[in-house]
Amino acid sequence: MSGRERSDGSSKRRVAYIYSPEYIETCDTLSKVPNRASMVHSLIEAYGLLQHMSVVKPRAATMEEMAMFHTDSYLQHLHKISQDGDNDDPQSADFGLGYDCPVVEGIFDYAAAVGGATLTAAECLLDQKCEVAINWAGGWHHAKKDEASGFCYINDAVLGILKLREKYERVLYVDVDLHHGDGVEEAFSFTSKVMTVSLHKFSPGFFPGTGDLRDTGLGKGRWYAVNVPLEDGIQDDRYFQVFTSVMQEVRSQFNPEAVLMQLGADTMAGDPMCSFNMTPVGVAQCLQHVLQWQLPALLLGGGGYNMANTARCWTFLTASVLGKTLSSEIPDHEFFTEYGPDYSLEISPSCRPDRNDSKHLERVISTIKGMFHSIPVYLIKLFKNSTAGGKAGFSVKGNPD
Repeated sequence: MSGRERSDGSSKRRVAYIYSPEYIETCDTLSKVPNRASMVHSLIEAYGLLQHMSVVKPRAATMEEMAMFHTDSYLQHLHKISQDGDNDDPQSADFGLGYDCPVVEGIFDYAAAVGGATLTAAECLLDQKCEVAINWAGGWHHAKKDEASGFCYINDAVLGILKLREKYERVLYVDVDLHHGDGVEEAFSFTSKVMTVSLHKFSPGFFPGTGDLRDTGLGKGRWYAVNVPLEDGIQDDRYFQVFTSVMQEVRSQFNPEAVLMQLGADTMAGDPMCSFNMTPVGVAQCLQHVLQWQLPALLLGGGGYNMANTARCWTFLTASVLGKTLSSEIPDHEFFTEYGPDYSLEISPSCRPDRNDSKHLERVISTIKGMFHSIPVYLIKLFKNSTAGGKAGFSVKGNPD
């Protein structure tokens, strides 16, 4: 492995990496991505990246901390059925627990571990111990305040944003997972203090079925939800073009003070979702575009169901944050055999056709730009200068300002 300093100063970033053996072991138990957490960490370790980061041991979230977003009734039910893995409780279906989110023994402890890890990452940023904090085992963006959804039992992204909001007036959420970040958008749909941006596949019958271009937030949160619906087959260059066009507008209009980014790897070529046709290089370009703003940044994982490609992606992104260049050859380590037959770090796009025609993408971008320019000028000035008046009260469970 060789290291070099990049022109954007990325090698000088102080990075906190949230990790403990116990945390990884807990995350390995998630039935939809078994042992994925270990594969990701082992590859990051094998490439020698840990020595360039502060490794921070996470704590578990308390019931009270999780209740900053989730309802007491949901958390209490999750705790009850978690103790014995009870799949027959008739109330479970009311809380979204079932096929997508099966009940297994210890699931409450898993939720507390993931929530606590993202809170730990946010606290590192609040305490100015780092400029970038990473929790690859987090990013469960579908969970709602009173129900599990889409493999997500807790919405650690929402908890992380709420923690960042204790210090930062305006927090930007950026979601590049294949699926719409519906749980996070819904949580902040009524507030102007958090802007949510999601680039995702939007197609009839595709989960979760939300994230239309016309969904822009509600009430005081109108214009603070940005959705970028995409079709199958998009590759790095075109994705990055769309991403930068949207994010330049978002930054100009919202002027964020901190950012939380969900970097789900189910967009990768070779993922079982068989939808987008991305590589880690394209996602890293998007990440660097945001990091060059030099804002406190909390990075989370998310989807990613080809385990080896997910590990490749998040290891590559970790190196990108650190300004390090990695050898193409996968180092020998515990999961080395999972990277055959080529044992290479690179992911090559497949021959899947790109269904995103230029006219569609131009319409999406122009619609988003038009949305921002339809905001009354006095409102833009108001939220750009809002720090002058101090923080207003804010709570997802109550009535967000």
